[in-house]
Amino acid sequence: MTTFAALVSGTGWHVQDLLRAAGTLDVVLHVLPFGEVEASIGSGSGRVSADGVALDGLDGVLVRMMPPGGLEPVVFRMDALHRLESLGVPIWNPPRAVEASVDKYLTLSLVERRGLPIPPTWVGQTAASAMAAFDELGGDVVVKPLFGSEGRGLMRVGHRELAWRCFHALERLGSVIYLQRWIRHPGHDLRLFVLGGRVLGAMRRTAQGGEWRTNIAIGGRAEAWTPDAEAERLAVAAAEAVGAVFAGVDLIEDLDQGRRVLIEVNAVPGWRALTQATGVDVAAALLDSFREAVR
Repeated sequence: MTTFAALVSGTGWHVQDLLRAAGTLDVVLHVLPFGEVEASIGSGSGRVSADGVALDGLDGVLVRMMPPGGLEPVVFRMDALHRLESLGVPIWNPPRAVEASVDKYLTLSLVERRGLPIPPTWVGQTAASAMAAFDELGGDVVVKPLFGSEGRGLMRVGHRELAWRCFHALERLGSVIYLQRWIRHPGHDLRLFVLGGRVLGAMRRTAQGGEWRTNIAIGGRAEAWTPDAEAERLAVAAAEAVGAVFAGVDLIEDLDQGRRVLIEVNAVPGWRALTQATGVDVAAALLDSFREAVR
């Protein structure tokens, strides 16, 4: 019998799907709140636990979702994962992959280092520098939060006065300003789910109702899509670049450049829309692969 823990934020659909899959695979799965992780050191044990369950005594830990929080709680949670890894506990995804993929700048830096195509991107901390970058990027950009998912907080800015107001507001808030050249695309993007060095399934996400963002969480429509060899190569290489065993990799077609570019690598990806669109049992494949890896 294999015993895993899933560190989660809430007990929604994905957690229930993992529990369902665990039942079919004869896997014991402890669902534990990330916010209840605690650790002890200096007592000879170096224990890491959550909700009374000793994580360092399990066969593996699955990082499902980290809840939002201040800098100190987030840093501690990552420290605890690193501690577990140092104790020999297999963690999917590894802490370094989670750290890399949650930070859009770091993600694209690692992806570009592999020679993979990315959109022109600028990151900085002052509105004045952001205005200069806005001009260099063609005066039409997407402003993104450095940390974020599901398309939340994205804004297209194509007017200089609006850019000035937006960048100064972000500066006053003490936020990092993240700008990406607007990509003229065909109204859809591609999400590929990579697991263990191969693409498990893929879908096309199409924006709806005049919205330019394709994310399912804000109304995008998903349909099954069969990836070609080039898309698979890009997705697998991007997951490897951030050190992820499994990942949701997003590609978009740049109509002006005539090529696909990588826009995101998510090391804690959702799969509800993918499962509904393709019929692929992602939860079962994920747990089964993890079980095989720790044997």
